[in-house]
Amino acid sequence: MDYTLIFKALSNETRLQMLQWLKNPEQYFPAQTEHSADQDSWGGICVGSLQDKAGLSQSTTSQYLSLLQRAGLLEAKRCGQWTYYRRNEAALKLLAEWIGKEL
Repeated sequence: MDYTLIFKALSNETRLQMLQWLKNPEQYFPAQTEHSADQDSWGGICVGSLQDKAGLSQSTTSQYLSLLQRAGLLEAKRCGQWTYYRRNEAALKLLAEWIGKEL
């Protein structure tokens, strides 16, 4: 894990909010999670929904999500023209353990 990249990703309020929203997608993206059972059980949220919630441009939203993914905090899945994101719970657990031991 690149902890410097992780903390860089977490140092922005909106990127931090995105991780918080994705922790409870049913609460923050109810319309999308209602239909996700029809698609598959992967459970990600599409970029457009995150963009709308954050109130950012498409390019800024994509940059933020890309940084979170490079840091290992998000996983992405491409379905046709859409990209869906979800939290990487295993990486977040390792980060929490590292913080508990090292900081």
